[in-house]
Parts: sequence; C-alpha cells; structure tokens
Amino acid sequence: MPFESLADLRALLAKLPAPDAVAIAAAEARNSQLTKPPGALGRLERVAVWMAGWQGTEKPHADHPQIVIFAGNHGVTARGVSAFPAEVTVQMVANFAHGGAAINQLAKAFGAKLDVHALDLDRPTADFTEAPAMSEAEVVAALRKGFDAVDPAADLFVAGEMGIGNTTSAAAIATALYGGVGWAGRGTGVDDAGLARKEAAIAAGVERHAAVLADPLQVLRCLGGREVAAMAGAILGARLARVPVILDGFIACAAAAVLDRAAPGALDHCVAGHQSAEGAHARLLEKLGKEPLLSLGLRLGEGSGAALAIGVVKGAVACHSGMATFAEAGVAAG
Repeated sequence: MPFESLADLRALLAKLPAPDAVAIAAAEARNSQLTKPPGALGRLERVAVWMAGWQGTEKPHADHPQIVIFAGNHGVTARGVSAFPAEVTVQMVANFAHGGAAINQLAKAFGAKLDVHALDLDRPTADFTEAPAMSEAEVVAALRKGFDAVDPAADLFVAGEMGIGNTTSAAAIATALYGGVGWAGRGTGVDDAGLARKEAAIAAGVERHAAVLADPLQVLRCLGGREVAAMAGAILGARLARVPVILDGFIACAAAAVLDRAAPGALDHCVAGHQSAEGAHARLLEKLGKEPLLSLGLRLGEGSGAALAIGVVKGAVACHSGMATFAEAGVAAG
C-alpha cells in the first residue's frame, strides 16, 4: 500500500516526481516551429508545454480524461450552515448514477470517463465545532479512496465533489491554512442568518482545533470531509502517476491547498480549470498561484468547471501536437 498513516503520507509528499525537463525543452522547441506567429495561441501554448512535461513527450495528448466525483456528508450541517438538507447528497449521487446531472453531460461532451464514489454517506463526519471531523484512520481511508480512484491510463484528471455542507468545511480549511476572515460564502444559497451561522461554525471549529492546525494534514482531519480528503488523495495519486490535473472550484482547491501547504510544489501538475462564483475562490486561487483557464460564474461543484476546461486543454494539445511545423508545411518562417 502506498500509505497507511499520515506519517506515511508525509513521506510520500517529501519525494514527489518532477516534470520531465527533456520533454519540456522538446515541446518548447516544437512550439517555436509551429505554423503561427510566436505566442499567437497565448496560454494554450503554456498549457501544452505543461502537459508535455508531465506526460514525458514532445507531443502531449488528452484522449482519455477521467473525472471522479467523491460524495460525503458533514456533521457540521447540524449547525444550519446549508440551504439544503444532508439527504440531498444521497439523492444527487443517485442522479449521477442515472446520468441526469450537469457533470454527466459535460463528461459526455468531452469524452471523459466518469466515476462516482460515495463515502459512508450514512455516517457523516463529526461536527467539527465539537470534535475532530475524522479520526486518523478515517481520514487515511478517505485519502486512500481518492488515491486509488485515479486510473493510471488516464491522460488528464478531474476530481469533483458532492456533499451538503462542504463549502463550510472548505472555508474552515482555508481559514486554518491561511488565516484571516471572509473565507465563508453563501455556498448553495444560504441567507444572511445562514451565513452568520456558517461563519460562527468556522470560527468555533478553528478555535477548538487550534493546537494542531499548524500541520496541514491535521487541518484536513479536523475540519475536512471524507470527499475533501478523497480529492486530496486523488490529486496526490495523479501526481505519482504523472497524470496532469485540472482543479475545480473552491472545495476542490481547498483540498488541493492542504497538499500545497504540506509540500510546496505539490500542485505543479495541476492547472486551475475555472474561477467560480463562490466569493473566496479567487482569493484561494491567488494563494495557490493558479490562474484560472475560465471564469463563467459557475458555482455548481461536481467537477463541472474543471470538466468544461477539459475542452481548453484538449484544444491546446490538439494544436501543439497536430499542427505542422514551418518545415513540414513548406512555409517561410519569417
């Protein structure tokens, strides 16, 4: 097994693989010879070279993307922090299974394999205002679920989530990792009173667990959810399999932030798919040093914004790997 404890996980984070420098150099050289003015494809050029570095090839590809949705329930919902009851998590998992959700349509549109993992939905995490959300065994099990969900044959990976109450968990994680206030947003649409309850729950959780929050993995254990931990495990699993990752919205980025704080550079294989309408997502992307590919006002979750960005990445690698060079096309290079 790759890890059986948080100590094992720390050891993995200390020796993460780097991108292939030879492939990056070859991709950059190819890009300079393609039949277009230098820099004419803007960020698409950087995305293609980034893909090349992780795939270890001058001509990267995005033919087999994988999307995995993780679902979990949160004890903190007892604090009235969400506009929807926890039962909706189970109902939406059934909707995913029947192909009726937005993510099902986006996966089909971009040729992605879609997997859904429900994580102990009948057993919510503990209310983190009263106790750690998870024991070490529980958080390690969730991390492993995500880690093992990555298909090593995939050439692009998206982790998404479903879990009523998980914007509260994500905001608590961001508060613990970065400090300050204002990380809580309206999530699925809470009113002013609901937002106040959410902010109070976050403050209470951070205060209760203050003694261990210098350790990002303890932040995840004490304030996270099973689906949040699974996304972190999946992002790590993709790194070890050298599969490039597109990050989704605020909750996915909070999961990713745990890895980034635990091991700087842990997200070098990740690109931000979009900036969501959740208030603090832009702030979190800035902390991660990630510029989003899209900004369309999405706030659905499910991996939907990242799934949409698969199309951008596909376009980037199609141009880079499929275009002719000046020599191949017999075009004068200026």
